[in-house]
Amino acid sequence: MRIAVVAPSLDIVGGQSIQAHALCAGLRQAGYEVDFIPINPRFPRGLRWVRRWPYARTVLNQSLYVPSLRRLRAADVVHVFSASYWSFLIAVAPALLAARRFGKRILLNYHSGEAEDHLARWGALVHPWLALAHEIVVPSEYLRAVFVRHGYPARAVPNIVDTTRFTYRDRMPPRARFLSARNLEPYYRVDVTVDAFALVRERFPEATLTIAGDGSERARLTRRAATLGDRGIRFLGRVNPADMPALYAAADVFVNASIVDNQPLSVLEAFAAGLPVVSTATGDIAALVRDGETGLVVPPEDPAATAKALAVILEYPVRALRMARQARSEVEAYTWARLREQWAAAYAGVAA
Repeated sequence: MRIAVVAPSLDIVGGQSIQAHALCAGLRQAGYEVDFIPINPRFPRGLRWVRRWPYARTVLNQSLYVPSLRRLRAADVVHVFSASYWSFLIAVAPALLAARRFGKRILLNYHSGEAEDHLARWGALVHPWLALAHEIVVPSEYLRAVFVRHGYPARAVPNIVDTTRFTYRDRMPPRARFLSARNLEPYYRVDVTVDAFALVRERFPEATLTIAGDGSERARLTRRAATLGDRGIRFLGRVNPADMPALYAAADVFVNASIVDNQPLSVLEAFAAGLPVVSTATGDIAALVRDGETGLVVPPEDPAATAKALAVILEYPVRALRMARQARSEVEAYTWARLREQWAAAYAGVAA
């Protein structure tokens, strides 16, 4: 079977690009023929400067991306990764239309935690396009329920995490070395993480916070950190996925404060590396991080509660170790070996 995967390449650091890369590797290992079609084709050398200009960048990107969809003719199944809003219209809709024109079976693999708002508010800009897919696949039961509420049956196949990339170790006791690995966008509320860290640092002055990720909030967050006293805080910016295992290995506690989310790969990677996790229970995180079992759950937009949970991890190391070990055991359900047959069934159209 020949699978065409339409998705962002690793030139765009994010959950979808990493998932697409992992999926393609697994499919090839399983004997599938895979053609990866990036929604963000690389610009010719002499035109790379265009990326600095948003509208011109979009025009050039589409002029390269849309013709590349002719490659879908050779596929048996077209697997389209999907985010929401404008990305859906610019990247996903053309792929769905081309795949339908070529008479291919289409899997729409929708990943965005903003699905509820997208489906409710975008009307004719989303629903007719969804109807072109033969099947909608989502990473979580949380997102599957969202689609069902809007009248779309969906199949849940979890995200893939390659646990072999991460070296598990017991943090015994954990030190005050905190890691945030979310992009710097408003709905990830990294500002809450920064504020919580400032509170923790009052009790643990040797504490450090490493922030891996970039985005529209970076300038505001660096100003906020400076206001609080940025001692111990490192903003790394965009980090290549190949370099992330070393960051997890160097940290002792993972912290996440998102208010819009689905099934973040960063939480799964933290589990794989053995980091105790403190997180909000947004989206499918509630199924991943169960309070007192696989991590500590904190209310959204509450730096004081987040700081208190981080202190609990440090002050009760046996409890923290028990949660980290349980999380590491459960993350095996997200490996390619466990998910291969689920994807095979989806491609073949076998009922879930």
